[in-house]
Amino acid sequence: MTGITDDGHADTPDGSGNTDPAGSAKREQILKGAGAIFLADGYEGASMSRIAQMAGVSKGTLYNHFDGKASLFSAFFEEQVRCRLSPIETLARSNEQSVRVTLTRFAEMTVHLLISPVALGLYRIIVSEVDKFPHLADTFWRYGFGRTLSNLTEYLARSETQGELDIADPSLSAEQFLLMCQARIIQRRRFGLPVDDSDAAIAEFAAFTADSFLKIYEPRHQ
Repeated sequence: MTGITDDGHADTPDGSGNTDPAGSAKREQILKGAGAIFLADGYEGASMSRIAQMAGVSKGTLYNHFDGKASLFSAFFEEQVRCRLSPIETLARSNEQSVRVTLTRFAEMTVHLLISPVALGLYRIIVSEVDKFPHLADTFWRYGFGRTLSNLTEYLARSETQGELDIADPSLSAEQFLLMCQARIIQRRRFGLPVDDSDAAIAEFAAFTADSFLKIYEPRHQ
């Protein structure tokens, strides 16, 4: 079923955007407004009326693009992750650098990503409201942690095949590394505690994290 947007264009409520430029622009407009409301009011506190008002569209247009708040939040979360994870995913697919350099850079990029205001805001929404809205956990896993875990698992498995690492379970080791990345700086920022999160401090932490991981998984003959 199609509807008519505020500017007279037909659109489709498929939850994944429209193929025509006008529809795509309208969808981005909605997501921008939705993001502002979600981050300010939380998931439960955000209303479709407030989102429509912030986005500058009618509620009819809003529902033509998204069938409800859950699909709208998922789309906003996915867009934020897609934009910010792209450099990390590119790094994980590359074989141009040593494992040590790649893991150090991966850790550094992960810290910068997860202490950004948007990432911290989304994390707090999900943690504080997941009991009432269990689908938030699925959104977080599918588009956030799970996606990153999959990319890192593939990288570690490839490095193991090439003899650069000695890993029996790449998925478990990838999850271990991601949790190591969240120590100190990220954890303190999530709780609003004081911590040195300067570029130099993050670079030092990333190098330490990569070195600690490699002490476990580097082949013994190296």
